[in-house]
Amino acid sequence: MYNSHNLEVPIRQYTTKKIIGVTHTESIQGACQKMVEFQVGSLVVYDEKVVGFFTQGDIIERVVARGLPSTEPVSLIMTRELITADIDTPVHEVIELMQQHQIRHVLITERGHITGLFSLRDLIDLERQLFETKISRE
Repeated sequence: MYNSHNLEVPIRQYTTKKIIGVTHTESIQGACQKMVEFQVGSLVVYDEKVVGFFTQGDIIERVVARGLPSTEPVSLIMTRELITADIDTPVHEVIELMQQHQIRHVLITERGHITGLFSLRDLIDLERQLFETKISRE
């Protein structure tokens, strides 16, 4: 499915630069409000440096399903294992990484620093672009 030439290009061409973050002490409710305010499905969690990732999936699996109070700090439920890819990684390798880890977001790094995000939403946009390009050529 992912053998198109466009998927050989570096992920930098499709990376979302809009990264919103919260401190590790932010309440779950505060983090959720920030997600709504900025219309994002994930947040980077930091404590001087990035220490985790907070997603809609974390909210469902670790807050709602367990009845955890939304006043607890986001650090209690954040995903600690950060899955990253270098900004020059080909798109198809990032997609494979997402499939391998069964995740919806990959943090994109450049020289060891987080510079962007590639998400399932970005993948859908990419697929739409590829489809529209194919249609316009026919």
